[in-house]
Amino acid sequence: ANCLTTVWRLFKNLSEDQQRYEKQLIFEHPAFVKLCQQLLRDSRRMTRGDLVFSLHAVVNLGIPQNTVLVQTLLRVCQEKLNQLDNRCISVLATTLAGLDKDKNVSALQAGLQLLVEQRIPRIRDIFILQNLMKCVGKDAPVFLKKKLEMAVLKEIDHLTFPNALRVFLALVAMNYCSVPILNACSKKIQENVHDAPFRQLILILEACYTLQYRNVKLFSALADYVNSTACLWDKKQIILFLSAFETLGFQPGELMGIFAEKVAEDPEFLNLKNLLIVLRVYSRLNYVPRGQKHLFFETLHSCLNKYLPQISNTELLKAVYSLCILGYLPHGALDELLQKDSRDELLLSDDLYKEQKEMMLRCVKACMELDSPSFVKPAFVLTENFSSLVSLNLRKVRDALIELLGDENMFRQNVQLPYKYHIDFEIRMDSDRKKVLPIAATDDHADSSVQRLAFLFVPLSAFCVGTTHPQGKLAMKKRHLNKLGYHVILVLNKKFQDMTKEDAVEFLKGKIYSENAFPFSEVTVQDNN
Repeated sequence: ANCLTTVWRLFKNLSEDQQRYEKQLIFEHPAFVKLCQQLLRDSRRMTRGDLVFSLHAVVNLGIPQNTVLVQTLLRVCQEKLNQLDNRCISVLATTLAGLDKDKNVSALQAGLQLLVEQRIPRIRDIFILQNLMKCVGKDAPVFLKKKLEMAVLKEIDHLTFPNALRVFLALVAMNYCSVPILNACSKKIQENVHDAPFRQLILILEACYTLQYRNVKLFSALADYVNSTACLWDKKQIILFLSAFETLGFQPGELMGIFAEKVAEDPEFLNLKNLLIVLRVYSRLNYVPRGQKHLFFETLHSCLNKYLPQISNTELLKAVYSLCILGYLPHGALDELLQKDSRDELLLSDDLYKEQKEMMLRCVKACMELDSPSFVKPAFVLTENFSSLVSLNLRKVRDALIELLGDENMFRQNVQLPYKYHIDFEIRMDSDRKKVLPIAATDDHADSSVQRLAFLFVPLSAFCVGTTHPQGKLAMKKRHLNKLGYHVILVLNKKFQDMTKEDAVEFLKGKIYSENAFPFSEVTVQDNN
């Protein structure tokens, strides 16, 4: 057992290339074969500690799971399960977490779950608890996950930075979002963020996404750290950070500004894969660098043109779509995309993403018309009522508008516009924004003095996390509705639904009769933690 454990400790500190070479030497060594044979013979006579550490070593050294040696050790661990102390349980849990499900592994995990349930109240070591969390996994019953959560919370005051990272990842393995534990871990990570290696920072962000955990203070601390040490990071590492933040819907503004400068200074490092990631990140998070907007767009467009001979039609569509969302028309790439062969291949493809591709193409064509410098605001926009029915979550808005305006003929609901755009409620007013006009009186003719208000009630996910900054698709829709002659008022739907009836009426009154044509609702979005 000591020999195997020592071999494993030396082995795990080697690089991947060295590990491959040393592993071959170890497996071919005649003494190693004899050692494994002796372990197989003596496994039932070993102490509990030697047994679990031997299993841990042979599994991590890469001896296949279906060998007689590994399967025998698993069966012996089942026989001696009740004799294991907490430390041995922790080591066994860690080992099982790295094995595929088979008959012996499943039986051992089931027995371990029962043992853990009995032992939890007596375990005071967070390191052991997080190992057990990994072992019980996402299939464990909720009551067992809850017991582990309560045990960790009892010891949370003794949480160290390394354990905070481990517990964070253990919750992912258990697929259990414990906000109190995550908040405590986040606080410890924020205090020690400068000690976390690159890979750990990425894992933290990925864990937040998996657990659907949004903590603006944590995200800001990680972004500020990467931003302040940006000169030490490789550009590809920064791209990975930005991609991780994008999946969370969080906009690290300063970091994106610094990276945009790096792209403008030296775009050669952008291969096609990284270019597509950068375009996706900046478009979804709706970020345009201040003062160098044109240079940034031209640099990305130039990089895209370089890859036109080798880019697939789907990748080209994604790239053009991203630039269009930001309000930039890449003419060379657009010409390539809209060639008949390319368009037909995209639309005739019978894959799972056909509807998404059709939506992206539709948006690109809308941008080509509405964002073109030659586009002139129409005097009259042809509209139609999509449906007289109002969705359940908008009935409160409808009732508040009726109470405020006195008549449902004073507004329209579910309005369908050209370019497949839809608005929840439309209100028409005189040029001074003092008087609401009946819809019928202004419906059939163009009148430049009529002000059109478009109310959009949007979910929290349409904004960047912790802000009222609209994400790319919503920002594009708002820009296009402005081009069509609407003053757009964005309202966070959940915030509105939480208002009393009286507050809802007053809120709408403030938005409708505002002296300034507010293009954006100043509803504060709170950190959900």
